[in-house]
Amino acid sequence: MTSTIKPRSPEELRQAVEWALNEGTTLDVRGQGSKIALGKPMVCGQVLDLSGLSGVVDYAPEELVVTLRAGTPISEIEALLAQRNQMLAFEPPDLGPLLGREAGQGTLVGAVMGNLAGPRRLSAGAARDHLLGFSGVNGRGESFKSGGKVMKNVTGYDLSKLLAGSWGTLAVLDQVSVKVLPAPDQTRTLLLLGLDDATAVRAMCAALGSPHEVSGAAHLPGKTALRIEGVAPSVEARLTALRELLIETGARMEELGTLESRVFWREVRDVAPLKAPPDAVVWKISCPPTEGPAIVARIKALRPLAEAFYDWSGGLIWLALPPSVDADHAIVRGAIGVKGGHATLIRAPEAVRAAVPVFQPQPTALAALASRVKESFDPKRLFNPGRMS
Repeated sequence: MTSTIKPRSPEELRQAVEWALNEGTTLDVRGQGSKIALGKPMVCGQVLDLSGLSGVVDYAPEELVVTLRAGTPISEIEALLAQRNQMLAFEPPDLGPLLGREAGQGTLVGAVMGNLAGPRRLSAGAARDHLLGFSGVNGRGESFKSGGKVMKNVTGYDLSKLLAGSWGTLAVLDQVSVKVLPAPDQTRTLLLLGLDDATAVRAMCAALGSPHEVSGAAHLPGKTALRIEGVAPSVEARLTALRELLIETGARMEELGTLESRVFWREVRDVAPLKAPPDAVVWKISCPPTEGPAIVARIKALRPLAEAFYDWSGGLIWLALPPSVDADHAIVRGAIGVKGGHATLIRAPEAVRAAVPVFQPQPTALAALASRVKESFDPKRLFNPGRMS
């Protein structure tokens, strides 16, 4: 049975990694474990549990910066920021319920390691764009800080860009600093009812291309949602202009007020509109927005029971498929076509995840580069071995 190491300080973390390095033991790196079912199944010698490194280290509301330890739940940070009417602008999603866990368990470091972002990614950027600094331990057992000590053999790398999206396979972080932003005074949502997928994507792209500062654009079956945020007079004026811009779609229009909008976009953020049954396979597809409807149509032509909704103006597709022995990965990735995109298997049984590529296979040159980066950070493959392979 795999045992657990639970460090309580950065020095204990460094010692744990150094011990694993000397013993030749691999580490299953976890914060609160909310996304352990995402990625290839791993067989590791020890679980490295970071939940003992929890809590806010420093919060400077005037500087729009919060510094926290690796095991701190996002829910705790959001509650703290709400007291000063501030927010994590990239809206890190809570994928716990989708992955069979309780809500509110995910950590901010986990969201950064997955480079996860919600609907506001269109206007605020990804998780990596909000990461100001961090400290941790590499696979050589060396402590490092971004902007401080330069890691051996990685001079010139943008560490934030490398670590975000690495799913804990390059280094173990003990502390991060992220920028926060003031929360909007008002949030309103314009709903366009009855549009088909292609028309909805055209409407969302038109809205995003307008000067009306749309901060969210999603298309669910039967309704297309456009979010406007800010101070009340500005929000009202932009909503009126947006209605006029989209009147040619012929859609019936409705609006959601601030409280309804916050609930709606939280559900979009957490993939709740998919309403996939517990045994359904769930994919996340990133693509050029205008290609989204065609991709879904190609999949549905072969798998009529597929269900999908669109975020990021059509550039993000959440897709649910009936269970199968291979998650229909060839169909899903084959549907992406020549214009680019990638598909990630977010939820499937362990046996399926072990048998098929969970993350989009990389071209040969990119895979070689990724291998060299891995060699620089973690030459002995201590951290989450096989999770992304």
